[in-house]
Amino acid sequence: MSIREPAPIATHPAGLVGGRLGLLPGIALYLASVLGTGLLVLPGLAAQTAGPASILSVAAVTLLAIPLAGAFAALAARHPDPGGVAAYARRTLGPTAARAAGYWFMFGVAAGGCVVALLGARYVATVLGIDEAAVPVIALGWEVGTHISGEFRRPRRTIPIATTVTLVLSGAGYLVLQIVTVGALGPRAGEGDVVLLDLARAGDLPGAPMLIGAAAGIVALGVMNVYLAAFAKLGASLASAGDLPGWFAKGVENGRVPRRALLLTGFVVMLYFCAALATGGQLQPFILIHTASMVAIYVIGMIAAVRLLPRGTAGHRFAVVAVVLTTLLLPLAGIALVVPLLLAAAAVVVSVVRRRRGA
Repeated sequence: MSIREPAPIATHPAGLVGGRLGLLPGIALYLASVLGTGLLVLPGLAAQTAGPASILSVAAVTLLAIPLAGAFAALAARHPDPGGVAAYARRTLGPTAARAAGYWFMFGVAAGGCVVALLGARYVATVLGIDEAAVPVIALGWEVGTHISGEFRRPRRTIPIATTVTLVLSGAGYLVLQIVTVGALGPRAGEGDVVLLDLARAGDLPGAPMLIGAAAGIVALGVMNVYLAAFAKLGASLASAGDLPGWFAKGVENGRVPRRALLLTGFVVMLYFCAALATGGQLQPFILIHTASMVAIYVIGMIAAVRLLPRGTAGHRFAVVAVVLTTLLLPLAGIALVVPLLLAAAAVVVSVVRRRRGA
């Protein structure tokens, strides 16, 4: 890696403009990333935590997501960049904040990969009557794949529309599913990991469990493809900025596959996967690591949005509200905040080392 701090990434780096994604593929990708994991895990987790009040909790979270989604849509539309929040932080808060945001996503959010893989595998194994011991093998079927804002053909038009449609559909879907889960299962909601299968059995509909299992497998595969693509693009962008070894930068341009960064992504997800297996397949710790890292990214991203977006615009107002909301969410992560704190410390250490070498 370079021994000097890289210059701030431009809003539209050379070779990073002119993506191919249109509106419908964009909506599909957004829905896959937002709905997929939540459909498998949220109904049971929310019911286990809050009981019948989980319906109100899901409704409140959906409303609170509006300013966050609005601010990110405005950012991505005005400044499409595969570096995502890391690139925005570099422009407004400096290289150390950008590096921390990149590390949070690359090495913290990646914990969600093993959660998606194992949940999808458990659905399939339960439907097919496969022994629990086969779940890790099935999960490794999910671990395959090819920040995607720069891939849109007309980002200023497409991203806000795709975000709005995704927010409405996902919010309505989560709320309806939570109402059905609590109403149909009552106290049994949240007792197991395969809540959708419990719902299907409660309805006593022939063939429903098989359909649910197939849908869960498709959802898991779709989410993993979207996540791995985003991780790989971010890894290549971080490498091009000097925050990771430059060898991983190949393929950062839009329309190209960052295969080297994809290898790094697969390695990180596999580490979490092995850790999950070593702890008996417990998903809660990895959900918390994933969530804590995401909230930390949201805080940095919204601070950057406040500084990047023009004052008086809807996006800027959304960002101001989102900064307050995401900051208040941080303490709720509890002990899981240790992971983003350690990654932030690593980012600071890298900055100090570079400055000393540069001096």
